[in-house]
Amino acid sequence: MTIHPIARHFDGAADDYERSRPTFPAEAIEHLTRRLDLRVGRTVLDLAAGTGKLTRLLVPTGARVIAVEPLAGMRAVLEEAVPSVEALEGTAEEIPLADGSVDAVTVAHAFHWFDQARAYRDIHRVLGPGGALAILGNTRDRESALQTAITALLEPVRGASSIGRDWDSPARAELFSEFEVWSHPWEEEYDRELLRIRVRSISFVAGLPEPEQTELLDRVVALADGLPERFPFPYVTEVFICRRHN
Repeated sequence: MTIHPIARHFDGAADDYERSRPTFPAEAIEHLTRRLDLRVGRTVLDLAAGTGKLTRLLVPTGARVIAVEPLAGMRAVLEEAVPSVEALEGTAEEIPLADGSVDAVTVAHAFHWFDQARAYRDIHRVLGPGGALAILGNTRDRESALQTAITALLEPVRGASSIGRDWDSPARAELFSEFEVWSHPWEEEYDRELLRIRVRSISFVAGLPEPEQTELLDRVVALADGLPERFPFPYVTEVFICRRHN
């Protein structure tokens, strides 16, 4: 089972990830529920599920929820947080499910780690006729001065870890429809400690040598000087949905 080497940093930071990474707003789950027709009698696969940030929000839809996650540390947190969900070891390129066994696939904050051609083909394989793939992500709100300043600090250390968000590959065009795109601005509430943990959970920050990481995190936390003890941390949730060509 092949796992992106940068993604492995998450396994040792599962607790940070669980504590500080944003959830998804109710509006996004309502959108998914409607567009993916999630309900009793349907099955949804949450692929590369991490600690189950999205997984746990899918359970109330009534659909059967299966989570696939390659990293043991992440999967352990997921299993504790969402014990009712079947959690399996596996990757997007080698999904441990039978052909046509799910009605929908969700991927939150993970598609950029995949070998796209292989992942699209295996997602297509496990989806039944009319099945859909939803890719979700929380991006920094570009209108937020705090988020803009954090991005400016992170860009110089991103380096080779730079991750694109271009999911419109030839394999997608061959196997799936064009994306329908939906977005929604919202915010969580952070304090300085949570801000430090949130940025430390970013893969290329987690991989920095400790002195360099500490210096960077101190500079990030300093950006909150002058803000209240707890302050808004704005995001924009984006949802990309494409449907399986039968």
